[in-house]
Amino acid sequence: MAKLTAKRAGLRVPSAWDGFELAMRAVLGQQITVAAAIKLAGKMVAQYGEPLATLDAQHPSLSHVFPTAAILSKANFTGMPQSRANTLSALATDFEADPNLLSSGSNVAETCTKLLAIAGIGDWTTQYIAMRQLREPDAFPASDVALIKAITQLEGPCKLSTRAETWRPWRAYAAQHLWTEVA
Repeated sequence: MAKLTAKRAGLRVPSAWDGFELAMRAVLGQQITVAAAIKLAGKMVAQYGEPLATLDAQHPSLSHVFPTAAILSKANFTGMPQSRANTLSALATDFEADPNLLSSGSNVAETCTKLLAIAGIGDWTTQYIAMRQLREPDAFPASDVALIKAITQLEGPCKLSTRAETWRPWRAYAAQHLWTEVA
């Protein structure tokens, strides 16, 4: 890790502007490629998002805002596995009931417990949300395929969760360095 941090000194974990959108995109991205997740999110926004009143000529593809929890809690997520559709609906419903669920000032442990109670949201998704939205510097999605690939390339095969213990309390930053290395 020392070589990676020296190579990219100052690298930070990017956070999200909107916790609900990040969480929905994290669920959309489970077990598929980033490109496929972006495509699904685009379809969701086109179908359920509110059109912008004025379009920006410099950014013509920016035409809608991300849908609200109230709209997505009632959405019909066709074209995706029913289990994922159910997770998206449950997340939207929970967020509609508690709009502060993913606010940056939330108690991380309590929020992670609430997220894990939603069927279809597991440790990877919860840790990713904790890292990117709740700004938890020690969050770490240990089952992430790209992280496992990166550590294997750098150090050889190992159990990532065990290896990551040495990076506490900054595992989110270690994850960012590993992701950047394999990007």
